[in-house]
Amino acid sequence: MTTTSDTRARILSAATELFRRQGYAATGMKQIVATAEAPYGSAYHFFPGGKAQLGEEVVRTSGAAYLALIGELFGQPGGDPAEVTREAFRGAAATLESLDFADPCPIATVALEVASTHAGLRLATAEVFASWIEALAGYYASCGLSAPRSTASSVIALLEGAFMLGRAGRSPEPVLTASTAAAAIVAAAARARVRPRSRPKGLRTR
Repeated sequence: MTTTSDTRARILSAATELFRRQGYAATGMKQIVATAEAPYGSAYHFFPGGKAQLGEEVVRTSGAAYLALIGELFGQPGGDPAEVTREAFRGAAATLESLDFADPCPIATVALEVASTHAGLRLATAEVFASWIEALAGYYASCGLSAPRSTASSVIALLEGAFMLGRAGRSPEPVLTASTAAAAIVAAAARARVRPRSRPKGLRTR
């Protein structure tokens, strides 16, 4: 027996997949409800704000799922954070290739389309990216890295940019190349934590 929660979940799932594959602007509500095999009116019952409200929920729901993935990839105690970062990028490259170079996440796709045209969606994507950065910064801080937040921001930016280049070139190589750069950034932050503090000039010792 189909429940209202099942119908809502199908609409959300269909929208997530369609936004990921073909973008926000190219996806209409009729296509979403057809893919979800739901009555047309049900979309507006669950999302009275229309496609914009549905888009915001897709972004936040997908963002939470990827936030959990960050926890799985980076949340294990111990190990070299630079190598953990490198392996996370290698896993991302394999995922991109397995999806035939479709964007594995609808968030960047939506963000690129609506950053300057839709305040609600722009804010939703900004909040999601900020949550990823904060989560990764927490991991780097637990490893004792210097400047964990700026390190995390650089790593997320490298990953998102590499995904875009990989999709355009239909190759995992940009993500694999970015893995080396990301690991180097993390390694530099790790070295900075143990660098001895320089003695102020003119300070005499006994």
